[in-house]
Order: sequence, then structure tokens, then C-alpha cells
Amino acid sequence: MNHYFDNAATSFPKPKEVSLYMSDYIDKQGGTYGRSAYPRVFEASANVESLREKLASFLGTKNSSQIFFTFNATVGLNTLLFGMDLHDCHILTSPLEHNATMRPLSKLAKEKNITFDYLPHGSDGKIDASKIDSVLKSSTRLIIINHQSNINGVIQPVQKIKAASGRIPVLLDLAQSAGHCDIELDNWDIDFAAFTGHKGLLGPTGTGGIYIKDPDKIEPLIYGGTGSNSDSFEMPSFIPDKYEAGTPNVAGLTGLLGALENRPVPLHTHEDFIELLDNISSIPQLTIFKAKNSNNQGPVFSINHCDYSCSEMAQILYDKYMIETRSGLHCAPLAHKTLGTFPSGTVRFALSVYHAKDDFDYLLSALRSL
Repeated sequence: MNHYFDNAATSFPKPKEVSLYMSDYIDKQGGTYGRSAYPRVFEASANVESLREKLASFLGTKNSSQIFFTFNATVGLNTLLFGMDLHDCHILTSPLEHNATMRPLSKLAKEKNITFDYLPHGSDGKIDASKIDSVLKSSTRLIIINHQSNINGVIQPVQKIKAASGRIPVLLDLAQSAGHCDIELDNWDIDFAAFTGHKGLLGPTGTGGIYIKDPDKIEPLIYGGTGSNSDSFEMPSFIPDKYEAGTPNVAGLTGLLGALENRPVPLHTHEDFIELLDNISSIPQLTIFKAKNSNNQGPVFSINHCDYSCSEMAQILYDKYMIETRSGLHCAPLAHKTLGTFPSGTVRFALSVYHAKDDFDYLLSALRSL
């Protein structure tokens, strides 16, 4: 049985090849990335570039050279937001943003005279693309979209949002959606995106990256050694070196390659998951937070109990049933304000491909017992 329902924090279990690829690199292969010229380095560098190619396929872009590695989506979002030279302008965001977006925006608001508003949305936080034109300003310079909520799993209609945004650049936070739903950066004409490797992509922590359609528009966040242009104090202007200062997490990136090359077959269907949500919704003592339309539902949802606090409920589920969840605000106070669960938060359940229908039945039985 799989009782781990905290995959929105980090995925578990992971494909066995993740640890095998990492241990092989650490114990046998070795070598850094792009810093020397002997076989170990060639092999390590080839693995990193192979990963770049595979990520491009996963993210729906033919331009693997425009994917750059960071240590997670948070570093990626900071790289993008502080690299755009945003000042004296207006920004629109989804109403379900994570603090990885809202804290950089808050700093920009204090120091760079930006303002931000939230896109029109329904009660579940799904953006109403037909009303975007009503909130655009002449000073609007960026639209930020949390592709899949880490609270109720709502998947935003990115293609419609981009179409309604005109020429305004769109930045996607793919932290929760990458590995769980289809992503088509090229077809959607997305300008910027940030992703992490340790959630839906099933890789190790300390891996992630960004996509930049036009690298001339973003200045690097980190400056340092790249193994190139070493005679100059200036960062290289060419990619990927421009955004990849310092020795990367080669062991972690090799593990992420292992995850992408060995994706498991899901043990449940979307219909199985929706049936679980419907059954939980029928329990009178529980309030469930999910997408109104099951077609926009990703593998994350939250609940609250009429008698227990979220921390009490999470503790009971673990003590009595060994069910692992997360309770609280999940680093997304804006989302909780949108959903009406601030400041207490929710108990969150986040699935992975390793959950089977029997695991759903066990969870449902435990929730009914409360």
C-alpha cells in the first residue's frame, strides 16, 4: 500500500533508476560539467545535455537550448522576475500563486514601483480568460500563471489566457504541473517558464530550471565561473553559460535523467481519481477543495473537517492510518485567501503515478472513519 500523499511537496517513491543513475555517477563516473577535456567530463556533460533534450520534449518545445538549469522552481522564478528589469509597471497574476512568485513580486513592489492585480476568476480560482481584457492596463508588462494549484489542483486554461493577453509576455509556474499534465510551451507561445525536478518529474531535490523564449530579455541572477571566457570578469553573453554560473548539481541532474528515461506507467486512471473526489465530497463532515470542472483537475486536492483543525486531522490520519499529508498554508496564502481557507489552511493530498485504486479505497475508508 502507498500511504504517502505529500507529493506536492516532493515525490515519493521515485523510479529506482534515479538512485542507480546517481550512485553510478558518484561511485564510477565522476567528472564535472563543461570544465575540462577528458572522458569523465565528456560523459557527465553528455548526460546533462541529454537531460536538456528530454526536458524540452516533456515541456513541449523544440528549443532545448533555451532550457537552463537551476536548483528548483523558486530559484528559476527569482531568476526570471529579477532578470526582466521590471519597474514602474503593472503585473497580473493568477489568484492561486505560490510564495515563490508572491515574495519576489512583493520585493519588486517595494523597490521598483510595480503594482500587481489578480486575473478574473471563479470561486475555485480558475481564470476566466474572457474577462482578461477588462483588467489589462497600458502599463501591464507581464502575466504570471500558476499552471496547477498546489492547494486544490486547478489547472489553468493557459492557451486561452495567452490568446487573450495579446502581446503581453506570459510566465508559467510549472512546479506542480510538470510531469502531471500536458505542457506545450511552443504551441501556447509561452515566453517564460519555471519548473522543478523533484515533484511530478520524479527526480531528486535540488534540480529544476527555466525556459526563456528570448534569452536577450533576461539578465542572469547568479554571476560566477562557467568554464568559458575565463579571462573576463563579465558573464558570457551566450547560452547556456549566461544562466548557469557555478558547478551544477551534476549528481542530481543525472538522477533526473534517470527519472525521465524510466517513467512508470500510472497505477490509476483520471476516472479513478475523480471517483475518489466524488466519494470524499459525499462525506458530510468534510469540505473538499477541488476544481469545479473535473477536466481542469490535477492530482492535488485539500479538505477541512468541521470538528478538527487541519493539524489535528493530519495527525490523526498519520497516527491511526499512517497516511502522510501536509497541513497548513502550503506556502500559498494568496491561494487560501482566494479559496476562503485563510488563515487556518487545509489538509492537502497530492497523488503520484504510484497510487493505485486500492490506495484510494484505503484513504476513503480512513476519511469516513473521522
